[in-house]
Amino acid sequence: MTPFSSVLHAEWTKFRTVRGWAAGLVAAALMVVLVALLAGVSSDQHGAPPVPIGPGGEPVTDSFFFLHRPLTGNGSLTVSVSALEARIAPDLEPGTVPWAKAGLIIKDSSRQGSPYAAIMVTGSHGVRLQDNYVDDTAGSPGPVSTASPRWLRLDRSGDLITGSESADGVHWTAVGTVHLAGLGSTVQAGLFVASPDAVQGLGTVPTVATAVFGNLRTAGGQLGDRWTGDHIGPESPDSPGKPAGTFTESGGSVTVTGAGDIAPAVRASLGAAGTVADLLTGTFPALIAVIAVGALFVTTEYRDDLIHVTLAATPSRSRVLAAKAIVLGAVTFVAGLAGAVVAIPLGEHLARANGVYLFPLTSATRLRIELGTAALLATAAILALAAGTAFRRSAGAVTTVTMVVVLPYLLVAQIPFIPAAVLDWLTRVTPAAAFSVQQTLTPYPQVTSIYTPYNGYYPLAPWTGFAVLAGYTTVALAAAVVLLRRRDA
Repeated sequence: MTPFSSVLHAEWTKFRTVRGWAAGLVAAALMVVLVALLAGVSSDQHGAPPVPIGPGGEPVTDSFFFLHRPLTGNGSLTVSVSALEARIAPDLEPGTVPWAKAGLIIKDSSRQGSPYAAIMVTGSHGVRLQDNYVDDTAGSPGPVSTASPRWLRLDRSGDLITGSESADGVHWTAVGTVHLAGLGSTVQAGLFVASPDAVQGLGTVPTVATAVFGNLRTAGGQLGDRWTGDHIGPESPDSPGKPAGTFTESGGSVTVTGAGDIAPAVRASLGAAGTVADLLTGTFPALIAVIAVGALFVTTEYRDDLIHVTLAATPSRSRVLAAKAIVLGAVTFVAGLAGAVVAIPLGEHLARANGVYLFPLTSATRLRIELGTAALLATAAILALAAGTAFRRSAGAVTTVTMVVVLPYLLVAQIPFIPAAVLDWLTRVTPAAAFSVQQTLTPYPQVTSIYTPYNGYYPLAPWTGFAVLAGYTTVALAAAVVLLRRRDA
């Protein structure tokens, strides 16, 4: 029996002697790079407002109405909340905004992105203790009302902030304690109200919330002389239903109106912000190129009636197909990796030079995207190899693999009005699920937004999505081996 290394060498020799196949892979890598360059220079966001950056270096949304005083040293604030009502633009009709929030907050300063801890009531998620934009701890469920107010308390002790709640202002339950590293000796403390945009159809609309507070008390520390009401974040005077915020005092109660959110930033909240995945849309034309090369790697032998020569030299059909798959997969992986490694930093540089904010990447995420893009292209090429073995004609193989891999991707990436349930299905059960290896965005349960693949949020984890394509490819290769044994004996 011919050693498998000799079979591999024979297939490698075939591949490298056909210049068109190597040229096709070089073209695929260049497509990834060129499209990244075009994406980097095509958007001009100079003059866009800066994106607030949180304590962990992540982009955040930090916009709300703040009724505050300076607090020096350790101390506590206590308040009751008897109403929280949200209204939705454009007509300001009452509606449900699940993450409308009102309560107490201690914030390092009024600067957007500064560290904070807040205890709050919400529209539909009960009491929550949130800090530094990404951390969220649940308290007791249920809404507030005049008949059933909720008491809230924040205690500061150095860098530790404890949030507590009570149904009567007498018996208290701690929701949690958070650590705010580097909290200054003097902080801003007080009441806040925020109301994030509501999802309607394929977009979002502004909302505004009003809360009624009572029994506001402070203890310990050194408080400033007067309360100051400020809207934190960019003003929105031209946005119907999203005023900067107000407060009024009457009969011992304080009514506060506010809009915005205090939360991690998501794609919809940053408008024109981009991701590295946006720079890698050249994967689409590169896929077509590698699919063509993968199909031709085997259909050329059928066309030129050389397949019987190959099988005569190596009678084991599975070894022949395995050798072809290894050679094709390896060279395609190298080409795809080279394209991704060059495309990402060049595209990032050009995009940022044009004022585009890109969601940040960790080194591990960057490496995963580079390796994942290369693996996606290599696996699609092997799928085309299996299809070429089954069809024995390049046209049928290329068309079929393009339909099952590229077409779902086009639907996901280019057509925003496809229902979310359809997009979810396409990126779970079709080979297009593999594009999740390029995702960089994180959905947050405490942020209501449009979490669809079109916006960069995939339902499967990166390598789980890739495994879907790998599964299709494995099945196709197994079927190709069976056909090769039965038909090409």
